[in-house]
Amino acid sequence: MAFFFCRLVAPRPSFPGDMTPAEAAAMQAHVAYWTRFAHIGKALAFGPVLDPAGPWGLGLLSVADAAEARAFTEGDPVVTAGLGFRYEIHPMPQLSLGRAAAPDSTPA
Repeated sequence: MAFFFCRLVAPRPSFPGDMTPAEAAAMQAHVAYWTRFAHIGKALAFGPVLDPAGPWGLGLLSVADAAEARAFTEGDPVVTAGLGFRYEIHPMPQLSLGRAAAPDSTPA
């Protein structure tokens, strides 16, 4: 397995405050897409980051290689919708998960 930090860049800094209906529909499909991959263990975490310079999305992937990470992000409905969203993908040579994120996080 290889780990990747994926940063989803919105089409403009004012997003999501001025999201269009088409963007809202794409974002709903985006959440469902990442959720499916979270259920099978390929998406370890994902969610919005409220950066003062402009919000963006964070995703952590556990996949076979960079090609699978690229295929995953290229298949994201917000990207395939052609609305100006794009991903930056960064390899992570190591990833340590905290107890809350580990598959068996029951207290000792």
